[in-house]
Parts: sequence; structure tokens; C-alpha cells
Amino acid sequence: MPKAPILVIGSSGKTGRRIVQRLTEGGYPVRAGSRASAPPFDWDRPETWDQALVGVRAAYISYHPDLAFPGAPEKIENLTERARRAGVGHLVLLSGRGEAKAQDCEDIVRASGLSYTLVRASWFAQNFNEGYLLGPVLDGTLALPAGEVREPFVDADDIADVAVAALTQDGHAGRLYELTGPRLLSFAEAAAEISQAAGRKVQYAAITFEEFRAAMTGAAGPALADMFTELCREVFDGRNAALGEGVQEALGRAPRDFSRFCRDAAASGVWALPG
Repeated sequence: MPKAPILVIGSSGKTGRRIVQRLTEGGYPVRAGSRASAPPFDWDRPETWDQALVGVRAAYISYHPDLAFPGAPEKIENLTERARRAGVGHLVLLSGRGEAKAQDCEDIVRASGLSYTLVRASWFAQNFNEGYLLGPVLDGTLALPAGEVREPFVDADDIADVAVAALTQDGHAGRLYELTGPRLLSFAEAAAEISQAAGRKVQYAAITFEEFRAAMTGAAGPALADMFTELCREVFDGRNAALGEGVQEALGRAPRDFSRFCRDAAASGVWALPG
């Protein structure tokens, strides 16, 4: 087993913590990359990056809050240059499906001169139980500006499995894996499956982008509200209403179905109402 650690940037996030768990259970040395880790890694403090990169043999890159946000390409370019100077052997970039700026970041990694794997993921199923949609699920209404668009929701466990394979096994260098679930679902259909698993009514309400921005402004402030609204405007135009084969290509198995995610989430108790 190699002694050089694998750096997981975003180690406390949805995919990062799963990757850390899998690598640790597999006996691989892991270096966590977050603001709270030692050494720390902070996207807003480039002076922390070199210490996090020194001596690592591979790195998983998850950019917070999203590669579609302003400034992300510049930071990814800066990071890849520092990774090259540090002698990092392989990069695995988590990218967003249908996001133009995310694909700009993919191109930066391709041009870095480093060995790489690109993991381009669709909408996370775990947004409904670990992310910002947990509150709306508990309130009983998912209000989003997605209309009747259908998404192939991907399970974060599949993303983690693909990333771990790319970080630890041969045969994944230079590959782009487009990760989706096995079915297309509208948000209304997803809400219905959540309802069935949770044992109570969760409905989907299609709202306008302006209504979404107003709601987000109250929750996150105007700057983040504007950026999330534009991201929704970009990806909710139907461009992602197709299945990818990345899980099958990387792992030789089918991706996890949304219904399985719902059953597991309901069994965990996360959707149970107090009392």
C-alpha cells in the first residue's frame, strides 16, 4: 500500500466525506482538505494550498460552492499549477453536468500536464436529505424554478465509488465519466417518491426564477441568490434530460436508483418530523 497520502479537497462535503471513509476503510493514507483540517485547505486562502499538496500522490478536487461561480476557473488554474509544482501524480475533478464554467475548469485540468480524471455529475439525490432542500422536504413543499424538466438524479455514493476507483486504480487516466442515475425524473415525480418513502405528503411547486431569487435572497443574501438563480436558469433548460454511462464505464455496474436513495434516507430518520 502506498505511503504517500491522497488529498481530498472538500473532505467534509457530500462526496468528500464519503471518499475519505472509503479510502480509510481500504487502508489508504488520507489527507483531509478543509478549513478545519490540519493542515487546513481554504479556497479563499491560496497560501494554505501548498502545504496541503506537499507529498500527496493524488488529489480529489471538489470546489465550493460550485464551479459555475465567478472566480472558480482562476482558482482551479492556480491549484493545478501548484499541484504540478508539488509533484502530485493524479487529479480527480468533480464537475457539474451542463455547466459551461464547470467545463471551462475541466479544460484547465486537461491542459495542466498532469494525469487526470473528470467526474461530471448530474443533480445529487442527496440534495434532498443532506443539502439545502432538506428543510423544504420537512416543510412538505419543494419550490424550485425547474418547471417540468426531468433530471437523472445521481447518488453521491456512486460519485464516491467512481472517484475512489480513479484515485486508486489504473485505467482511469484521461477519462471523462458522466455520472447520472438510471432514470429521468421530474421534480414532481421525485417528490412523489420521497412522499412514498417518508410516509407523508411532499409536493413540488414550480416557481419562477424571480420567486426563487427572492426566496434565496432572504436565506443566503443577494449575491449568492443571484448566482444560484443563474445556475438554475442554466441547468433547468432541459440540457441534462439524458442518461450518462459513467458509472457503468468506471465501475462495471448500474448506478443506484432514486427509489433506493429514498428508502435509505427514510430509514435513517432524516425525513421524520419531530414528535
